[in-house]
Amino acid sequence: MARKTPADLRSARWFARDDMRSFGHRSRAMQMGYGPEDWAGKPVIAILNTWSEAQPCHMHFRERVGWIKRGVLQTGGFPMELPALSLSESFVKPTTMLYRNMLAMEAEELLRSHPADGAVLMGGCDKTTPGLVMGALTVGLPFVYVPAGPMLRGNYHGRVLGSGTDQWRYWDERRAGNICDDEWIGIQGGIARSYGHCMTMGTASTMTAIAEALGLTLPGASSIPAADAGHQRMCASAGRRIVDMVWEDLTPDAIVTPAAVRNAATVAMATGCSTNAVIHLIAMARRAGVPLQLDDLDRIGRTTPVIANVRPSGQTYLMEDFYYAGGLRGLMSRLAGKLDASAISVTGRSITEGLESAGIYNDDVIRGLGNPVYHEGSLAVLKGNLAPDGAVIKPAACDPAFHAHAGPALIADSYPELKAIVDDEDYPVTPDTVLVLRNAGPQGGPGMPEWGMLPMPKALLKRGQRDMLRLSDARMSGTSYGACVLHVAPEAYVGGPLALLRNGDIVEVDIANRRLDMRVSDAELARRRAQWTPPAPRYGRGYGWMFARHIEQADKGCDFDFLRTGFGPPVDEPAIY
Repeated sequence: MARKTPADLRSARWFARDDMRSFGHRSRAMQMGYGPEDWAGKPVIAILNTWSEAQPCHMHFRERVGWIKRGVLQTGGFPMELPALSLSESFVKPTTMLYRNMLAMEAEELLRSHPADGAVLMGGCDKTTPGLVMGALTVGLPFVYVPAGPMLRGNYHGRVLGSGTDQWRYWDERRAGNICDDEWIGIQGGIARSYGHCMTMGTASTMTAIAEALGLTLPGASSIPAADAGHQRMCASAGRRIVDMVWEDLTPDAIVTPAAVRNAATVAMATGCSTNAVIHLIAMARRAGVPLQLDDLDRIGRTTPVIANVRPSGQTYLMEDFYYAGGLRGLMSRLAGKLDASAISVTGRSITEGLESAGIYNDDVIRGLGNPVYHEGSLAVLKGNLAPDGAVIKPAACDPAFHAHAGPALIADSYPELKAIVDDEDYPVTPDTVLVLRNAGPQGGPGMPEWGMLPMPKALLKRGQRDMLRLSDARMSGTSYGACVLHVAPEAYVGGPLALLRNGDIVEVDIANRRLDMRVSDAELARRRAQWTPPAPRYGRGYGWMFARHIEQADKGCDFDFLRTGFGPPVDEPAIY
């Protein structure tokens, strides 16, 4: 393939012409202290930085962007930092999922409207990976994804703590009266003790692993802890590589192919991935024109065991241990026979190149295929008269007793109703009860919040019960665990069958046969359907109003319908007059 010349650069439309508009662009660049030697004949690299002072996962990005710029400059590029929505999982309410598509739109428009020839995307916290990637895939410029990296493992009084996972576990113990105030404060101070995203195999680690398996990061980039000096070197390397990608015209359509998506799904299943991976991988794949379905993910999961012994699917280890054990490249080396070597990465070479020499230094952290953490993949897709379009569960992270279970539904139509149930120590609930939260999906939440990790009722906690079957059209944190059936589609708020379920109806889950049903006759469901009344709209104006009218259901990736590939013709390059 012929390399681009300076005249071929997209940014030349802004800087290289002898006209009034280009004069304005050059003079304004000089206003900022730059000179022609900074931009003339050089690729302009947009660096989309999701740093903010309300984003603990990305606190190091203010410094790391300098390393990316260093790499760009070393290879003859012109870096241009552009701030983007930070989407802090910790602080943004009601949920960052409400704004993932806003970040995707922002990333798309930032890249299209600025004189960018290529991009480096800086993300890591849960929704930033899919949001940035979705937008960049739509534009189609060469890009490299730079993951934030996991934080260091937590610690309190010699106990290793995992972010999220141990938060839920110790909160149950706190609610059961087993943790005093001083210990509770100590756990809060020890569970997240460095910058970087969650160090469990939650959504953040899952999504950065998926980005690497798709070929969108440098090899090995997703596993490096945020506080490790190797992370700085990776940032500089990404800056160097994107400049060469521009000259090579290595665009994402050559990287994110059907083969790459299958590879990413396989790797995700083997990691013990977050349930949120289902929604985000479907959305990203469809932005690349790959029509990924829930059934495709379930099929891959049935033949891909969980081999990353990392919480919450594993019992002991965290992402720092995973990195020391060989990281994602080590895990991929054990999956080599399942990966399609035709897929390439941002290096321009096969995603499988070099896997034969990828070391594994702890066989308990990265298991062999014959000694898995769980014999099938991380996720199972359930369907039936409660979820005709699908629901998901993480079998490896729940009590096996609930892999086949039937029990009476106990329904909450809102989170306040749920709290009243779970906080009542004398509520009449049994271990067989199926606790249900509905009206918490994409439109009902709104934004499909992480409310699906329904708290255990105190009435059961005080009797020593630590798991029960729970059901919701919401999501849950990827750091969570337990017998939680999630993403029920269609959601209750739009009239899905979950809206027709009543207290006392028997709910039946059969993971082996991938079933989720309520024992209610079709005739009775039809009668209830005729009586159902749609709820009032959540928003009367603004972004929420637009969101409610265009958001798709969970099984389709929760993208906006008007952003789907094929919704309309490609957007032209911006006019410059």
